[in-house]
Amino acid sequence: MCSLFPRIELRTRLVLVIHRVEERKPTNTGRVATECLVNSEVHVRGHMDRPSDAIAVPEGSQPVLLFPHEDAVPLVDLAPKLAAAGKPVTLIVPDGTWRQASKVRNRVPGLKDVPCATLPAGGEPSVYRLRSEAHEHGLATLEAIARALGILEGDEVRRALEHPFRAMVERTLWTRGEVETKNVTGGIPEGALRHDPKSGLARERLS
Repeated sequence: MCSLFPRIELRTRLVLVIHRVEERKPTNTGRVATECLVNSEVHVRGHMDRPSDAIAVPEGSQPVLLFPHEDAVPLVDLAPKLAAAGKPVTLIVPDGTWRQASKVRNRVPGLKDVPCATLPAGGEPSVYRLRSEAHEHGLATLEAIARALGILEGDEVRRALEHPFRAMVERTLWTRGEVETKNVTGGIPEGALRHDPKSGLARERLS
């Protein structure tokens, strides 16, 4: 996957707040976003033996928490106001299950008073097919980040992030024997293995 990751420099800073359990999952997508975005960082929370660290927001930057809390406002309405104020955005994105993400505002110091924003309702459905989704319009973390940055920075940023996301999803499905080689974004790396559902063993891809 690494060869497909772009290195994108943006005015918007991404802070990924990932739950410690989510961090270990091979199907996690939030980490992919931080690999692509130069101006990003990761905070791991949920450790039983220590509280979460506070998130430092650069002076002059406007923090925005991407989560649909009751007081959240549409990001498309908030973005023009931030642009008019000349403030760069620190986009804080929780990563984990819906239940884990919903606790970030209260569990991470300094986030209780940070304004929350939501993505437009009724957007394109998720193409993430690696896990079941509890919410009808739920998105993978990278999809949510890509769409948010599409609003804040432009559609070209969204497209640049969605390309490796699609490759990750389709290559994973290919290893399970659920997608044909010709339908995989970015192709299949040389020597990759896939699971043969008939034998229960891994076998090399067909040329």
